[in-house]
Amino acid sequence: MKNIKVLGTGCASCKTTLKLIDEAAKEKGIKIQLEKIEDIRAIMGYGVISTPGVVVDGKVVHAGGVPGRDKIAGWLQ
Repeated sequence: MKNIKVLGTGCASCKTTLKLIDEAAKEKGIKIQLEKIEDIRAIMGYGVISTPGVVVDGKVVHAGGVPGRDKIAGWLQ
């Protein structure tokens, strides 16, 4: 099971990113643990300045802007 965290303070892009990741995992039948991190200190702890940020299994894989479906699919493999 992949552990995925979406980093962001609650902006529309962060919410969209969370939704897209959840939908992609369900479409592929992949179980994930999806978490939303809104604490600015926790976000900065990952070195993310531009949100939304995405962390997969402890590694930052994206920062800034809504990721595309192809990119999300790659994270779920």
